[in-house]
Amino acid sequence: MNYLSVENISKSYGERALFEGISFGINKDQKIAFVAKNGTGKTTILNIIAGKDSTDSGQIVFRKDLRVAYLSQVDELDDSLTIEQSIFNSGNEILRIIEQYEKALLDPEDTNAYQNAFELMDHHNAWDFETQYKQILFKLKLQDLNKKVASLSGGQKKRLSLAIILINKPDLLILDEPTNHLDLEMIEWLEKYLQNEKITLFMVTHDRYFLERVCNEIIELDHGKLHRYKGNYSYFLQKKEERIALEKMAVDKAKNLFNKELEWMRRQPKARTTKSKSRIDDFYIIKEKAHQRRNDHQVQLEINMERLGSKIVELHHISKSFDENRLFIDFDYVFKRGERIGIIGKNGTGKSTFLNILTGDLPVDSGKVIIGETIKFGYYTQDGIHIKKGQKIIEVIKEYGEYIPLTKGRKITAGQLLERFLFDRKKQYDFVEKLSGGELKRLFLCTVLIQNPNFLILDEPTNDLDIVTLNVLENFLLDFPGNLLVVSHDRYFMDKIVDQLFVFEGEGAINGFPGNYSDYRAYEDSKPSTSKATIKKEDHRKSVVVENIISRDEKREYGKLEKEIANLEKKKSTIENQFSDDKIEPDKINEISILLEKIIVDLKQKEERWLELSMKMES
Repeated sequence: MNYLSVENISKSYGERALFEGISFGINKDQKIAFVAKNGTGKTTILNIIAGKDSTDSGQIVFRKDLRVAYLSQVDELDDSLTIEQSIFNSGNEILRIIEQYEKALLDPEDTNAYQNAFELMDHHNAWDFETQYKQILFKLKLQDLNKKVASLSGGQKKRLSLAIILINKPDLLILDEPTNHLDLEMIEWLEKYLQNEKITLFMVTHDRYFLERVCNEIIELDHGKLHRYKGNYSYFLQKKEERIALEKMAVDKAKNLFNKELEWMRRQPKARTTKSKSRIDDFYIIKEKAHQRRNDHQVQLEINMERLGSKIVELHHISKSFDENRLFIDFDYVFKRGERIGIIGKNGTGKSTFLNILTGDLPVDSGKVIIGETIKFGYYTQDGIHIKKGQKIIEVIKEYGEYIPLTKGRKITAGQLLERFLFDRKKQYDFVEKLSGGELKRLFLCTVLIQNPNFLILDEPTNDLDIVTLNVLENFLLDFPGNLLVVSHDRYFMDKIVDQLFVFEGEGAINGFPGNYSDYRAYEDSKPSTSKATIKKEDHRKSVVVENIISRDEKREYGKLEKEIANLEKKKSTIENQFSDDKIEPDKINEISILLEKIIVDLKQKEERWLELSMKMES
């Protein structure tokens, strides 16, 4: 079933043509990724389909009554509403019924209102829907429903916009970089959710594992032409390589034919027969084809970095907190030459703060940071580049340096470096405000690298970069001989460039792990589950000393509680996994939710009693 058809659309901004004559269709149950370089119009095409922008020519034809939802990179939330009000304000009929029921619960004396609300919930099977939408909010860490949108961070607003779209279950879901501002746990949940849901999807993402596991088709816009690949990211890479090889063969064949025809042209007299004129016309067609060449502008980064001394960076017992939020406590580490470390952890555990402390932008609460005399940081931050109004691209880069030294004694000018970052000579004199988000990121990378650092620190460098630029950046980082420290939620990127991790666990803990992200996930998945009671085993040994204080019955109860808590947590984990699996039957959701609530209440009571006995044993 066809949902929409994009028919011969074109778009230009002034003299700059983004795309011309683009046509494709989206059918029910397709999960399509749209792939193209930054600045070629990916987001513009999404905006046009979503009705946020218009075409210069062509049209979009929608199936009648098609419900379309769009997650853009710019949120459109009302700051005056709470999280809950934003969800209920989205126009979904079942959400309106749930809202009516929840209001009725607040006024139990109005029995008529409660009865009507209850019957509506039954009639529309809204009980299951309520459980599902609360599960989505839980997974996206939006449990405080009374929090005002105005007080949310940019990342929280993006997650709320995503939650509203998923809860409303549109016919067609359009997503622009959905994994930005999600931590790794959320990305993996969203990946499974979109895999298992019967949903029609059209999205732009740079997350290659996401492309691999969610999409069943990829549309690529390359040099103004569309190419469709009926498969995931691995299939796309294989078939694209085959296509480029065939194009090269066709160009090589045309060049050979062109040389023969050129020799014939030179031998011909001035008077032409009709037959020879036809051949001359063919000659010019062959000539045009023979002179085609792919203009990929492969970035070649061969930086000759400054020398690293024997002392790199030393962290001695550093601690940092903000009010009651303990980010890290008494952390020790001495960096060795050439280390490549990735940083992972949930949002809010202090990853960016750690980088800012390392570079001297934030002080520690206690401890000491020692930087080697030869260390020159190159710091790519999430804040991006700060530009002056009316600046041109070439002017921005020249503020950081006129040239960069390359290997073998060569040098490269600021303009040449920009060319390697896909900014051609003409574009270098464009105003920076005309650049897309991805192009601004490329320019920022350029300003960091032209300073010739020997210790690169990258905070979420993959956000808004296209796959072509990501491959280029990865190839550079693989060859980079200095130290590398990276915060990223891009699992593919982390797997490719780091060989050890700092895992920010929260509550002040940072643990080292020798391997990349996939190694870490495999290790974590292989670990047996542990309960709070099991973690306290060491404390339990103290009961021998205080045996005269706690009674024998209480001691027996204490040991029994440990086993009961462990069993309850196993049951709780099993039920929660059923929810996240999304394969649960709708009529079972309410039954299992009631069971889960009972287990949580029981678990809380037993943990409180266990803690009471534990404190008594230690007194």
